[in-house]
Amino acid sequence: MEEAEKVKVVVRCRPISQTEIDQGHKSAVNCLFDEKSVAVNNPNAQEPSRSFYFDAVFPPSTDQMTVYNIAARPIVDNVLKGYNGTIFAYGQTGTGKTFTMAGEMDKPELRGIIPNSFAHIFDHIAKCQHDTTFLVRVSYLEIYNEDIRDLLAKEGNVTNLEIKERPDIGVYVRNLSSITVGSASQMQKIMEFGNKNRKVGATAMNIESSRSHAMFTVTIESSKGNIVTQGKLQLVDLAGSERQSKTGAQGERLKEAAKINLSLSTLGNVISSLVDGKSTHIPYRNSKLTRLLQDSLGGNSKTVMIANIGPATYNFDETLSTLRYANRAKNIQNVARINEDPKDAMLRKFQQEIEILRKQLEEEDRDDDDENEEAWQSKMRDMEADIEKKRKILEEREGNDDETKKLRDEMLESENELKKARAEHEKLRTKLNQMESKLIVGGENLLEKVEEQAKLLDENNREIEMSKSHEMKLRNQLEERNIAKIEIEEKHTSLQEESISKSKKINRVITDLKEARAELKDLEEEHQRQVEAMLDDIRQLRKELLLNVAIIDEYIPQEYVELIEKYVSWSEEHGDWQLKAIAYTGNNMRAAAPPTTSTFSTNNQTIPLFYSYKNDLGASSMESRPRTRSGKRERDAAKLKQLLS
Repeated sequence: MEEAEKVKVVVRCRPISQTEIDQGHKSAVNCLFDEKSVAVNNPNAQEPSRSFYFDAVFPPSTDQMTVYNIAARPIVDNVLKGYNGTIFAYGQTGTGKTFTMAGEMDKPELRGIIPNSFAHIFDHIAKCQHDTTFLVRVSYLEIYNEDIRDLLAKEGNVTNLEIKERPDIGVYVRNLSSITVGSASQMQKIMEFGNKNRKVGATAMNIESSRSHAMFTVTIESSKGNIVTQGKLQLVDLAGSERQSKTGAQGERLKEAAKINLSLSTLGNVISSLVDGKSTHIPYRNSKLTRLLQDSLGGNSKTVMIANIGPATYNFDETLSTLRYANRAKNIQNVARINEDPKDAMLRKFQQEIEILRKQLEEEDRDDDDENEEAWQSKMRDMEADIEKKRKILEEREGNDDETKKLRDEMLESENELKKARAEHEKLRTKLNQMESKLIVGGENLLEKVEEQAKLLDENNREIEMSKSHEMKLRNQLEERNIAKIEIEEKHTSLQEESISKSKKINRVITDLKEARAELKDLEEEHQRQVEAMLDDIRQLRKELLLNVAIIDEYIPQEYVELIEKYVSWSEEHGDWQLKAIAYTGNNMRAAAPPTTSTFSTNNQTIPLFYSYKNDLGASSMESRPRTRSGKRERDAAKLKQLLS
């Protein structure tokens, strides 16, 4: 029975920018790497600083490799053993989430967690024994405006993919591309290809703001003896939370921000429900992001959350909100287990198909592979010699008697047989080579251009381990001194000293009380900001809803609206509204002569639907209806004009 373990939470603070300095902002954040603490000072109030403690804290000066080795390396190590692992970056827009996850590919020291994990994975494979076989697959998706897009699809714009769930393999995305890779550099090229397809846009706070949540998944299957394990690594770069007043979002950017904030709000609700302990329902299904992170939060996964914050004073509210968010996530408990012999493992299928191909190639000879290939080549040479012999006999003969015709037919038959045998053998050999090329045998060095990257990561990791050992010794010494100091302080030699000591305790209690009051005030203000942000989102969604209602009221008769509502139901599986008998509407009706109005039949009743689609003649099947209610039409037009203004 696997034991529950808490989600690991680390905090990374980006450096204050020159633009922020020029605008007169100062740093409101103090990060202590050794103490694993973050202190935030309110620039607008004389209050004590707020302190938070996490599994690791990275000040602005922390380099990319240190972040990887402390935050990500343990997760990747466990994935290589067969566990599921998730690393996701969360924070306000413009705080460096994409830099933390992806980094800059041109410089090895600036590469982020995702490319560093590639070097780590293939460095591990290179150090394994030859009796271990690996199969590595990758997929890359983004969630943009609650629409799942495949970033690796060859056709280009593959969108609106569906989320499915099976008891044996859990939550997955149907028809998502999965590419088998054989080296770290190949994985890098695939990631760069997917990054070009991501949705980014400029806002007032970030010139290249991620407008979508991106999830890069690496599936690592390994086989040693008869045991197959499958580890799945999810690397998630979340879009940043933002406020319209700061980003100046309008139009499409405003719509994107509303969707982003709603999905992040759902993520916060999931975290709160998991931590609460009293909640009987976890709202995973309320957004596609939380649906895909279902295993990562409270499920079968080892998870690290990287909270990214900005240091500038004008981001105090957002920074404090992110730290509170991360502080709650520390209490989420997961139960991770090694995935042995999973139902969706490709490695076992590949090995079985390779075995079948090898047996087909060995049918002519039961020796080992090299001798079998030599025996087959010898047989082909014998056939060629026999054909050549018959050809010479035919050249020496003259005439066209029956014996000559028979000999010619035999020679042609032998030639055809030889061509067919060579073609089939070559086809089998090519297929076998292709299948074997997808499998990676332990001990093979497939790092190629990233070998130097793997060495740098190892060196950095050794330095961190040495510093941890030295830090532990210093901590022990400091603890011993503190104990001795406390013992001395507690030995009161007079009533005066006792009075001073108690006064100090009273002052500490007063300070704690002030901090608690300030904390309560911050919580109330944060709650108010969240309510205002949600009201902004509700107003935007209400505006869209009223527009849709006005359009429906204008173009669809009330009796048909009632019929549609009657035959529509919510589907938990698809997370969408489903219309009964939809297979009999729209483009599926092109086989028959398209009617003026689309219809479908149910319960022996034909129901007209005013769906607009092009018939075979290219004309729209939905005709405009004459309006007799001119007064209503004018009111609706005025309503539309008001909504669009």
